[in-house]
Amino acid sequence: MQVTTVGLDLAKNIFQVHGITTDGAVAFNKSLRRAQLLQFFENLEPCLIGMEACGSGHHWARQFQKLGHEVRLMPAMYVKAYVKRGKSDAIDAEAICEAVTRPTMRFVAIKTEEQQGVLFLHRARDLVVRQRTQLSNMLRGLLGEFGIVIAQGIGSAVKFAKAVLDGDLPSIPEVAIDVLKNLCSQMVALHLRILWYDKRILLEGRRDPKVMLLRTIPGVGPVTASAIVATAGDGHQFRNGREFAAWLGLTPINRSSGGKERLGRISKMGDRYLRRLLVTGMTARLNQMKANPDRVDPWAMSLRERKSPRVATVAMANKTARIIWAVLTRNERYRPHAA
Repeated sequence: MQVTTVGLDLAKNIFQVHGITTDGAVAFNKSLRRAQLLQFFENLEPCLIGMEACGSGHHWARQFQKLGHEVRLMPAMYVKAYVKRGKSDAIDAEAICEAVTRPTMRFVAIKTEEQQGVLFLHRARDLVVRQRTQLSNMLRGLLGEFGIVIAQGIGSAVKFAKAVLDGDLPSIPEVAIDVLKNLCSQMVALHLRILWYDKRILLEGRRDPKVMLLRTIPGVGPVTASAIVATAGDGHQFRNGREFAAWLGLTPINRSSGGKERLGRISKMGDRYLRRLLVTGMTARLNQMKANPDRVDPWAMSLRERKSPRVATVAMANKTARIIWAVLTRNERYRPHAA
């Protein structure tokens, strides 16, 4: 019997494979160890392989493509609807096999090793940024007990830490001074490490033409552009800019019924890291409007006048996401409309 479709439930060591033939008959549903997996698919005629887009999904997808198979990755939340009852590896593999054949299923683009390498860099940077924020909050809380207040902003916290290391010590007990020096030394080290990550992301971005194209969009810096290209690739897996914005969770939730249109808050269902970068970039752009109103397009200026700052930044991020999709798919620089 010719196996046409295989559902693969990924794991660390024990994988479950479910295969069906042209007429829908089950050819096999069995478990394989990690060392047996590639050999098993080498012996199969080229077929369609469905997998969930998890941590190792892109790696295995590339391996199976080298063997001549067609591979499709799906979000795990979309596969869940095809699980009939219970929870086991065999049931999950069967659900994956069924979901991958659905005509309306949405698939995830398979990332290259280069894309995953850049995302490796971004995730490491994001971890260090969060550690610096945690350390800054701890410094503020501990010093606040002695009536010492650090000005708002991470720059103020780093400046205070450097001053402490240079000998400008506050009037607190000696045991607290020793702890403070240790924390300030860690704060400065984390800050320097983040600067290294920023420079490396900038260097890698200059090698990628798509990143340089995205940087022509107002409010999109080197970190945001690099993260978007590494995650979304060329953007052709999305039919239009609104799909891309919805994938980022920047479009309103639709609760329309009975012919009445009801739109709620943004869904926040997409990539949290990219959404945060875009909103942060639009917040910086909104702040620049106050200093340089003559450089802002009329739409953004009218939006700032009509809406609250946070609503305005999210709306700008939504529009910017659509522009990003257009720049990626057309492979050309951003050209603003004439006022």
